[in-house]
Amino acid sequence: MSGNYKNKNFQELLDRLQQESWQLELIISGFAIFGLFTALPEIRLAYKIAGNDHQIFSFVIFIVALIACYILIFNLLFHVTLRGLWIGALGLRYVSGDIEFEKLNYQNRFTNYLKKKIVSFDKYVATLENYCSVLFAISFLLIFYVISITIIIITIVSILTYIIANDNLHEGFRSVLGGILLFIIIFGAFLIFIDFITQGYLKKKKRLSKIYFPFYKLFSFLTLSFLYRPLVYNFLDNKFTKRISFLLVPIYIIIAILNSVKYQNSNYIDSTKLNSKIYLDNREYDDELSENEDFVKNASIQSKIITEPYISFFKVFSETVENRIYNYHPSLKPKNDIRGFKTGVRFTGNPIKISRKKRDSLARKYVEIFNATHEILIDTIQYKSDFLIGNNKQKQIGFQTYIPTKGLTEGKHLLILKRKYKQKKDTLIKNDVIIPFWYYKE
Repeated sequence: MSGNYKNKNFQELLDRLQQESWQLELIISGFAIFGLFTALPEIRLAYKIAGNDHQIFSFVIFIVALIACYILIFNLLFHVTLRGLWIGALGLRYVSGDIEFEKLNYQNRFTNYLKKKIVSFDKYVATLENYCSVLFAISFLLIFYVISITIIIITIVSILTYIIANDNLHEGFRSVLGGILLFIIIFGAFLIFIDFITQGYLKKKKRLSKIYFPFYKLFSFLTLSFLYRPLVYNFLDNKFTKRISFLLVPIYIIIAILNSVKYQNSNYIDSTKLNSKIYLDNREYDDELSENEDFVKNASIQSKIITEPYISFFKVFSETVENRIYNYHPSLKPKNDIRGFKTGVRFTGNPIKISRKKRDSLARKYVEIFNATHEILIDTIQYKSDFLIGNNKQKQIGFQTYIPTKGLTEGKHLLILKRKYKQKKDTLIKNDVIIPFWYYKE
């Protein structure tokens, strides 16, 4: 069929489909809106988990998915509203026909003004049709733009993580290679952005186009723009479609700004959130968390009011925690770091195998170093740090221990987790977690 796109019958088919496309638009919009509202809670949950666990790549992917969902929901709801107005206008046209300004019996000043602004009811219907068609198409084009920007960001982060910061590569080699790749990606992205906002200025100038063309071809592949390029240029060759496409971006920015507006009713309340000794954060108390909705941010205990003979203390695991352990005890860092996204498909020989005995020994040493680098205090009284690895009810992995409350006086107390860290040759201690609680005997 693609080879016969100039065929008269095929063009007639396209013209016929074009006239009836509004039905497909409404069906697709309806199913898409339903699917988006269904998927939104799951994407938010995955986004929260990735952010809480400091999973950078997953966090970026899910935040892009959220942005894409919000853009599609806004555009498609707007599209369905305009389509409804358009269908209503068609129905009214069938009953009432065109606008007969003379029958309104207005003064000439108003009649002439209305004729100039409205022209005719058919023009109004046609304008609504144009807006609906363009809005539907641009909704999906904007998603591709978001995906393209995300791919560029992920590429930059990957170069920084897997080349420049990769200790398995020679320092000089990784610095030179990483620097060259970073320059190509950042400079190329800058050129693409300039060409986009100037509507193709770099393509119009002879000398600049020669410099720009290799970057254009590279980013065409990198950002998957070959999938949606015909849409882009079909928008740019028409003043009406181009105006709408550039108008939507400021609208999104205004909506985002309005969404961030809040009323400030105190000069000090927000400041207390920065001080763990005087602020109660519900994410630090297990009984305040909604299962599968809220997550422990850094650490938690079972409740603000402790009546049990123990405190259940949970410290959330993250890659940052593991990096701190490696920094404190470098011999624990493996030569082959298996963290990050991996595939089960192997293209080379078997991976390096470690005996079970050695693996268990390293795992015990790992937990031992975590306990050696952390101190637990209630007020000023130190307790033994005896953490084991486990999961909380939110399925977050971390370090769990139980602290006896025997000997505590009734009233308010502070649970403090201190962390040791090395700075050059010195070993320093800082507060890592502070959780206020009240202890009362049953």
